Amino acid sequence: MNSMFVRGTAENLFHQFLNRSNKNRPLLVGIDGLSGAGKTTFVKEIKQELKGFNCEVKIFHLDEHIVERNKRYHTGYEEWYEYYYLQWDIGEIINRLLMPLHNSNHLDLSFYDKSDDSISHRQIEVFTNSIILIEGVFLQRKEWKSLFDYVIYINCPFELRKERVLGRDSYIGDYHDRFKKYTDRYWPAEKHYLDTINPISIADLVINIE
Repeated sequence: MNSMFVRGTAENLFHQFLNRSNKNRPLLVGIDGLSGAGKTTFVKEIKQELKGFNCEVKIFHLDEHIVERNKRYHTGYEEWYEYYYLQWDIGEIINRLLMPLHNSNHLDLSFYDKSDDSISHRQIEVFTNSIILIEGVFLQRKEWKSLFDYVIYINCPFELRKERVLGRDSYIGDYHDRFKKYTDRYWPAEKHYLDTINPISIADLVINIE
């Protein structure tokens, strides 16, 4: 992403941080976008840019906090439904991540390890003078939206996202396996999100990728 644009976005977030209504907790920023939009790269660039500002920066990746496979596969629901509604424990994300960032400096957070399909807990301390960047899909769903102070939506064309994910996600299998999984599971869930939430219309900032 253009370095000047990243700089400007970092300055905007620092302005939001300085002017947050509650100075006794971090500023909670969501980096929303669909698969392959470039969220992970963007938060790394923003964190690097914010090093020159007077605040701490902490990143959380929503995909590190999913549930075990037996809770999100072969449940009897359609695959897109499993991904959108069962991939994360909604209450867990609210009660162990989002709400504690509003009320406490201490997190007791669940992490998923895909190597052995297990969940572990880690104790994490956050600072009140922090900008918290949470990146992931579906961040503006109705259960979570109000818990963010500011949301950036990365709007990337489908064909570009398709090229990226089918070229990179070798952990799923060969190209045919990747295409089938996205066609059956991920893309229909993303369409549901676009149709029911319309995230572009409610984000505080939309970044359009050409």
